[in-house]
Amino acid sequence: MASVNTNYGALVALQSLNQTTKQLADVQNHINSGLKVGSAKDNGAVFAIAEGQRARVSSLGAVSDGIDRASSTIDVALSAGQAIGDILKQLKEQATAAEATDLNQAQRDALQTNFAALRNQIDQIANAATFNGANLVNGTNLSGSASAFSVLTSDTTTAVPYTLSGAALTGSPTTATTLATATGLTFAAGDGVQFQFVSGSQTTTYKVSTAGTDTIQDYLDNVTAQTNGEVSATYDATTKQISYSSSKAYDIKFVDNANAGKTDTAMFDNGATTTGSTLAGGSAGTTSQLTVSGFDFRVGAAGQALSSLTSSLDISTAAGGLAASQAIDAAITELNKNQATLGAQSKALDTQKTFLGQLSDSITNGIGNLVDADLAKESAKLQALQVKQQLGAQALSIANQAPSIVLSFFK
Repeated sequence: MASVNTNYGALVALQSLNQTTKQLADVQNHINSGLKVGSAKDNGAVFAIAEGQRARVSSLGAVSDGIDRASSTIDVALSAGQAIGDILKQLKEQATAAEATDLNQAQRDALQTNFAALRNQIDQIANAATFNGANLVNGTNLSGSASAFSVLTSDTTTAVPYTLSGAALTGSPTTATTLATATGLTFAAGDGVQFQFVSGSQTTTYKVSTAGTDTIQDYLDNVTAQTNGEVSATYDATTKQISYSSSKAYDIKFVDNANAGKTDTAMFDNGATTTGSTLAGGSAGTTSQLTVSGFDFRVGAAGQALSSLTSSLDISTAAGGLAASQAIDAAITELNKNQATLGAQSKALDTQKTFLGQLSDSITNGIGNLVDADLAKESAKLQALQVKQQLGAQALSIANQAPSIVLSFFK
């Protein structure tokens, strides 16, 4: 039918042109931003994953900064240890000189004055060896003490998820075994398993519907699907246990719809908990930290490197020179051991930082794989859509001219 009121061909051509224009705008946006997924509108699931990983990269950067600060603190401590070691060598020289028997008392008193002045510098160096408020050589961060210096070496997202394992299922069930046979608990109409998440004032509850005729594998699949992926469930054929895992804390319970007093015999806790009671989720896991061993390089600190180098050492006699020389030898040995420990800890932090850098690069590359646009492909699409847009405009122009044929009917 020929009509001047309705031009269906023009409507179809316009729809096609609008669709092409929209696709062209999307491609141009991909090219401008370099991203194929720039917002949740493009692909909500991929965008959420990418944002989570971007947050992790940021946290890894913070951990790396913390390691840098710790390494700098150790470097300052090592510098102090080296300076104190140099002083100990000078003290050794003075003490050895005092062992000579041909010195008069004035000469011995001069050696003692110089010895005491050098010794007093040690505490000044140890107390000044501070970086960002932390000091590893003045006894304030001794290993094992409440103030021990510790360094975060991993981000908290690496913590293990909240997990809960049920008791071993009865018999020798496989994933194809029905729940009723495997647990002794018959699921009636309306019965199910409830998972609850509490975040501040917001509570989210998922009820996983199931039946005794469901196999164990059916149940595992239902847990994931009906909690929108918040909870995953796995079955260990060796231990015969079903384990539940989530990145968030949760509560879990069996829901008896008819209130028949049924007991959850193995789904969660082998019957120790009655119907409908709540079981807490597992542990949140821990972050990884490295405790740096601090020392006390001050003069006469009990149990520390310079404990033998007390303020009572006096080299104004030959015997005093010998005693001081022996005490200094012991101090040099212990000081070197402590510095070796600090050096090893610095090396460990360097290793951690290298790993974090590689991990951050790998995660960043993974994010790129998810959201970055293939510009070569987008360029090809752009050219094709531009041609398609021009053809669509021509088609719409031709369709708009179609009603004019009606005029020929009236000539």
